Amino acid sequence: MASLPIKAAPGDAKGALVLFSGGQDSAVCLAHALAHYPRVETIGFDYGQRHRVELEARVQLRQSMSALKPEWGAILGDDVLVDISGYGQLAESALTRERAIEMGQSGLPTSFVPGRNLVFLVMAAAHAWRRGLDVLVGGMCQTDYSGYPDCREETLLAQERALSLGLDMPVSIDTPLMFLTKAQTWVLADQLGGQALVDVIVEDSHTCYLGDRQHRHDWGYGCGTCPACELRAAGWKEWAAA
Repeated sequence: MASLPIKAAPGDAKGALVLFSGGQDSAVCLAHALAHYPRVETIGFDYGQRHRVELEARVQLRQSMSALKPEWGAILGDDVLVDISGYGQLAESALTRERAIEMGQSGLPTSFVPGRNLVFLVMAAAHAWRRGLDVLVGGMCQTDYSGYPDCREETLLAQERALSLGLDMPVSIDTPLMFLTKAQTWVLADQLGGQALVDVIVEDSHTCYLGDRQHRHDWGYGCGTCPACELRAAGWKEWAAA
């Protein structure tokens, strides 16, 4: 599979705050930030997920990635985990309650957490403002967005403008995966960190909606049947066959 064009970071960027969940996409976004910004910090959210696995995975994943390259370890700064579990109670979905993952009556999958990315970005922007960081990096993806309206570029551009106005300072939302397929996300990981980064993402990241860390596949751990696992497995298969 052909390599992807490398996106240049703004020349005057002070630093980036990565929305870091511990999944495949956020891991690639962290690698992207470490390769493009002078300062990088991470933020995660406990929004009342059904499974604590991803919150545990993000700690090991951050450590493993910082050790891949000396310059990454030097650039990677603080991490914060924010408890917004009350929001998860309001925005009930199959990711916060024992509920089947299927297409709902609204036309959106039951795994859709209403406004989740918007809430994350507002809280991340407030923390970035305090930390002197002017770029938010997120793994939102319009190509494989699974029907989630808060992953669309149009939504993120509107949010970027709202945050810049609300904070009275320029805020950029960098979404390096916005138009990539899952196969291309593996390509980008390989470009940014080689096989070592690919191996770390396979071993340490967590994507499975059901929190399965018992079943190991070529692409990583997971049940293999939920939508998140199916998407990750299909992307890996396409990338590996290229």
